[in-house]
Amino acid sequence: MTEQAKENGPRFIEIDTHDSGQRIDNFLITRLKGMPKSRIYRLLRKGEVRVNKGRIKAHYRLRAGDRIRLPPMTLPARAREEESPEIQMMGRRLEECILYEDDELLAINKPSGMPVHGGSGLQGGVIEGLRQVRPEARFLELVHRLDKDTSGCLLIAKRKQALRELHRIFREDRVDKRYLALLNGVWRRPREMVDVSLRKFVLRGGERFVKVDREGKPSRTEFRTLERFTEATLVEARLLTGRTHQIRVHAAYLGHPILGDTRYGDEEANRRWRGKGLKRLFLHAWRLELPHPADGSRLRLEAPLDAELEYLLEALKKARS
Repeated sequence: MTEQAKENGPRFIEIDTHDSGQRIDNFLITRLKGMPKSRIYRLLRKGEVRVNKGRIKAHYRLRAGDRIRLPPMTLPARAREEESPEIQMMGRRLEECILYEDDELLAINKPSGMPVHGGSGLQGGVIEGLRQVRPEARFLELVHRLDKDTSGCLLIAKRKQALRELHRIFREDRVDKRYLALLNGVWRRPREMVDVSLRKFVLRGGERFVKVDREGKPSRTEFRTLERFTEATLVEARLLTGRTHQIRVHAAYLGHPILGDTRYGDEEANRRWRGKGLKRLFLHAWRLELPHPADGSRLRLEAPLDAELEYLLEALKKARS
């Protein structure tokens, strides 16, 4: 999702695949924290909120590419965000996580536990932190998303033209996206393509929950075994579609959920592995390969595992030998 605003002017939000499928009223309630629901519904009823220049009902479901126009309004949460020392510290931490940078884009190794943007009760995230420590930057926008608890490669566009081109590259499935995941139990197959449709539900608090459902969207993930341990299996997951929580739900569908997954995982297994030092979701976007938005040259980005995950893997290897 991209967002643009002029001081004292209207605000525009462009919807990406991550927010596609949500009702406009639920999206605005989540996005405009601190604004009374009654005012949000009044804005919708009076047509002050437009989608693709047209009036819409509160039950309208957003689609990727939709452009929302919000009328001029004061958002106190946004003002607080700009003065937040916590977001300033987040931004400084991110400056130490840079994997690659040029005039068109920036790639970071996003830490686990850090949201990509504010909303859903969160004051701020990656994009707000970077904007705060780079006040001179005229344009910084997320190209894609990672879940809050997932670490790894994340792209930020530094120019509007680069953002458009990168969105086109992602839409055309010209990005090779690979993740490392530690699955619960010993998975015996060397490789498997999971091809089952996923359906996204938005809970009352704005949280997303995804289920395998024939009525959902086509979703494909290729899993490849890298190493087997006594009670776990390290796999590489290659995303062939980009649905919300796709790898997590597909791993659970295989009967081997990702360790540390508190939403789709095995509660008892997670408790055992916390005792072994795993206190986060073991899912890491380790590699992105795609055409560069400026000249089409092949760009390959790799993000190392953080110390916690590396230490755990080393301990598992020693225990096995």
